Amino acid sequence: MKQHNEQQKKALKTAAESLYKAFLTLETPGEVRQFLLDLCTPSEVEAIVDRWWTASLLREGRSYRDISGITGVSVTTIGRVARYLNMGEGGYRLAMRREKAGKS
Repeated sequence: MKQHNEQQKKALKTAAESLYKAFLTLETPGEVRQFLLDLCTPSEVEAIVDRWWTASLLREGRSYRDISGITGVSVTTIGRVARYLNMGEGGYRLAMRREKAGKS
């Protein structure tokens, strides 16, 4: 990560909050897709999708080996996703719970 001075850190925090709010303005999966494709490189979008897919397979109780075979994601990345799924900020669990509730 880049090194920032105090002024830059404050501006970066404000910019991050603005980004989070921008996501909240999007109303459909298509709009989120458009935003992500404008915001991220194709490789970055693929990495995000891989992590989301990996998290869902972990929640199903799949083994790391199975997940790697299904997704092509490295065991290292699967371990990282598992760590954040279990000990992160709770974002994966929150989003998965809400996604599941929306499908019901």
